[in-house]
Amino acid sequence: MHTVVVGTSGVTASDVLAVARAGARIKLSEEAVAALAAARGIVDALAAKPDPVYGVSTGFGALATRHISPDLRAQLQRNIVRSHAAGMGPRVEREVVRALMFLRLKTVCSGHTGVRPEVAQTMADVLNAGITPVVHEYGSLGCSGDLAPLSHCALTLMGEGDAEGPDGTVRPAGELLAAHGIAPVELREKEGLALLNGTDGMLGMLVMALADLDTLYKSADITAALTMEALLGTDRVLAPELHAIRPHPGQAASAANMAAVLKGSGLTGHHQDDAPRVQDAYSVRCAPQVAGAGRDTMAHAGLVAERELAAAVDNPVVLPDGRVESNGNFHGAPVAYVLDFLAVAVADLGSIAERRTDRLLDKNRSHGLPPFLADDPGVDSGLMIAQYTQAALVGELKRLAVPASADSIPSSAMQEDHVSMGWSAARKLRTAVDNLARVIAVELYAATRAIQLREGLAPAPASQAVVEAVRAAGVQGPGPDRHLAPDLAAADAFVRAGHLVAAAESVTGPLR
Repeated sequence: MHTVVVGTSGVTASDVLAVARAGARIKLSEEAVAALAAARGIVDALAAKPDPVYGVSTGFGALATRHISPDLRAQLQRNIVRSHAAGMGPRVEREVVRALMFLRLKTVCSGHTGVRPEVAQTMADVLNAGITPVVHEYGSLGCSGDLAPLSHCALTLMGEGDAEGPDGTVRPAGELLAAHGIAPVELREKEGLALLNGTDGMLGMLVMALADLDTLYKSADITAALTMEALLGTDRVLAPELHAIRPHPGQAASAANMAAVLKGSGLTGHHQDDAPRVQDAYSVRCAPQVAGAGRDTMAHAGLVAERELAAAVDNPVVLPDGRVESNGNFHGAPVAYVLDFLAVAVADLGSIAERRTDRLLDKNRSHGLPPFLADDPGVDSGLMIAQYTQAALVGELKRLAVPASADSIPSSAMQEDHVSMGWSAARKLRTAVDNLARVIAVELYAATRAIQLREGLAPAPASQAVVEAVRAAGVQGPGPDRHLAPDLAAADAFVRAGHLVAAAESVTGPLR
């Protein structure tokens, strides 16, 4: 099994995906262990002094003015974990919790947190054992980081609370640790606080959303091309010289993808009568501009994620010169903004895909296709209600595009008086990405059926490869009405698994 080595300089997006989704094992580098020990030495020295130091010998948040005596400090660290593990609602997905824990370990290993090496090793051991803390949907304001979700993870390290074992069964965390030979940690000065204070949950969800959207944006380029073909549209609008004079890289990439899929088409540029079409509707003609803008948004979000993956987010932090300084780096605004920005782009991509689907089904705008792509219109309803379902999904995408980061609810007796809501932004983006796959699946279903109804005209080789692959996956073609939900579910699975992209690329080569 692949092993991810965690050092002092951060991790990569591929590392996060390997641990969160593929169950990769984790190993601490010698450099990280040395940095952990050095930072811990600084914390121990400060703890021995009479002067109060935030997080080491004081309370937290609005209670930071109280100096804590040495005999109460272990209890203080246990108490902050227990009291902050206050999440409610449904359980968060296993991959999100694994990303959350791994990214916290990344910061711990930076040598800026003052956590002992044995605590970091226990974090790695828990992940390697396939133990996943039970984390709940609600509890994070995105500042000071994802406190409640991270607290539930820290609770597992202490052998308290509930966790899911590698077999999927939820048991008391202490039992699971014992079953895998892992000793619960006894937290010391600063360690409870250091395990809770980061943007790790929202960052993990951002990394996974970007990976999923990479596939979905290519998928949307393919379905847009199929719809253009099915509508007998003109592919002249995809000419690279047209996109070169408006030099947005995402736009050029989407246009190139569509052109690659349509290469050799016998459908584009044809008309059902003698009146040539001067131009197609915006939803067809402007597909590269809309999808391209989303791609550029992804590029910006990826840059923010890359910076955050290299960051050490904690408060206070241990500096190499021996200082332990309070700071505001835990604030989730940089991540929250791009999470919300992506939700806007996802909503718009879904919206334009739905408009293309509706055009395929409307006999007044589909240029010769039967109403609703039905076998016997009137007796058969065809894909009428498939579009209703797609429209409902798009309506939800628009609601999910309302920014969470524009909100703030003060907390901690007004000490934490401006919060990012980044966790909420991440959760709604996760739902939006999930729904976008369904929206694209409906367009795929409609476009492949429409192409097959264009008898006597040959689609592009890449389009034909997609039609054959989607039919082989159990998505049925034209014919009398039948139970549509299984077909739509099969199309959805086809898109999510990357099979749509793979089918097109079997002819086009790698898409951008």
